[in-house]
Amino acid sequence: MELEENLKSLNINEEENKNPHAKDEEEEGLEEGEIAGEEDDTTSLKKDVVEQPHPLEHSWTFWYDNTQAKSKQTTWGSSMHPIYTFSTIEQFWSLYNNIHHPSKLAVGADFHCFKHKIEPKWEDPVCANGGKWTVTFQKGKSDTSWLYTLLALIGEQFEYGDEICGAVVSVRGKQERIALWTKDAANESAQISIGKQWKELLDYNETIGFIFHEDAKKLDRGAKIRYTV
Repeated sequence: MELEENLKSLNINEEENKNPHAKDEEEEGLEEGEIAGEEDDTTSLKKDVVEQPHPLEHSWTFWYDNTQAKSKQTTWGSSMHPIYTFSTIEQFWSLYNNIHHPSKLAVGADFHCFKHKIEPKWEDPVCANGGKWTVTFQKGKSDTSWLYTLLALIGEQFEYGDEICGAVVSVRGKQERIALWTKDAANESAQISIGKQWKELLDYNETIGFIFHEDAKKLDRGAKIRYTV
């Protein structure tokens, strides 16, 4: 828009140089009460609305776990790296519209969106005593739910928003999983509230379970589900 306006301005100046009386003729054609060069209030308001950024309550960081760098010998999380931190809704949409959605990610990929300065790892001090809710989808079917989850996070839609660390979408051979990480796994009422709200936001009808990170570290896939909604 700014480029277009600059081009128009250049064209007007060029025309005036060709015909020095053009401006005078234009002003003579004005209606009574009009002022030459006066900008319409609505146009000015539109410019303000477009140019004014909309800050988020928290800054968020996208992380990507590089599938090509993964191997059985590497330490878990060592191939994970931050991509970009955003703090306004405009930055979010600019990023979201230019990155692959889950259905386009390679099998084995993990794509995270966490509050800034919280690493999506069990070892992070904020996450250490937490856990996660998980929803599963058929391969290629999680795109919409991933977007809704992101919007709920950055839009502070959860009653216990301070409990939220972030979310991760994991692409596997036959399915895709979205997990919502929280801080205090022992706070049952907060976790149940988050789980119920998340299901409602996604319109997800199946039962979902909550696993403590501490259990997952010790028992891996044998970790039992502590809460369900």
